Amino acid sequence: MQILRALQYAPRAPFRLIGDVTGVSEQTAARRYYALRRSGVMRVVGLVNPAVYGEAQWVARIRCRPDRVGPLADALTRRSDIAYASIASGGSEIICIIRSPLQAQRDDMLLRQLPKSASVLDVSIDLLVHPFGSPDTAGWTGYGGHLTPEQKQRLTIGRPPAPTGPLLPPTTEDTPLLDALAEDGRTTHTQLADLTGWSKGRVARRLEALETSGTLSYDIDLIPERLGRHLNATLWLRVAPTHLERTGNEIARHDEVAFAGATSGDHNVMAIVACRDAEDFYRYLTTRLAAIPGIDGYGVSIRVRRLKQAASLISHGRLVHPALA
Repeated sequence: MQILRALQYAPRAPFRLIGDVTGVSEQTAARRYYALRRSGVMRVVGLVNPAVYGEAQWVARIRCRPDRVGPLADALTRRSDIAYASIASGGSEIICIIRSPLQAQRDDMLLRQLPKSASVLDVSIDLLVHPFGSPDTAGWTGYGGHLTPEQKQRLTIGRPPAPTGPLLPPTTEDTPLLDALAEDGRTTHTQLADLTGWSKGRVARRLEALETSGTLSYDIDLIPERLGRHLNATLWLRVAPTHLERTGNEIARHDEVAFAGATSGDHNVMAIVACRDAEDFYRYLTTRLAAIPGIDGYGVSIRVRRLKQAASLISHGRLVHPALA
């Protein structure tokens, strides 16, 4: 668990550093990491900021006939512009995030590509306005393995705390670099040099430029069910604008929360949570969430089937690269 935590703070940290910080040998850190990756519990992936291409992120809720939801969900999941897809609400709702230009007509971005089927009963699409949290609080950490402030400092020393911008558009030459990192965000400088034909120094300089501009970031895809958190849900919260920033960032700091963001629409905060079971979820709602002022309404969509993470498909309970599914 501490190795997973270390990777969330420093996704490309050397195994020697991860081992030193977590109190194991370099070989043990590497062996445990590769075992988790082979088993499909986790993947480190490199992601390009969609804003580089003028794209925004939209949250879609597609209400369907339960007996017809499977084929539609699978078809949507394999689209490259769809991320974070799941089936919820007893199998009657597909929730996904769509990457599409801000000026696109909402009907055009999704409905024109949905199969013509009576299985779709209703669709709502809202803009993801702002993600909450910082690099220290973003991502799900409810599996444990907490690190001390000193351990965190050793992992992040010398790394900029946040991108400084402006965004740096990728070039054609960057394609093999970014493709390799999308498959494995820990691909080494040596391997990237072989793939691109560049020197290791040039690879290092280009990665630094892409990372510090905010163009390239890294995410840790995890399957909470494989880590003992079997109840996953999306919360739709209504928060007054005066409380929005403080409330959103406080929610993002909760260990149970994998993602929190401000959205358009009546319920203007979306939060994805992972808990052990129904009682654990109830305790979260009535203690940690209830203690936050400014929330005056909420709805819940219980996840039935996980389909897609940031850059991974879920196949037979394992995270896999889309090309291998």
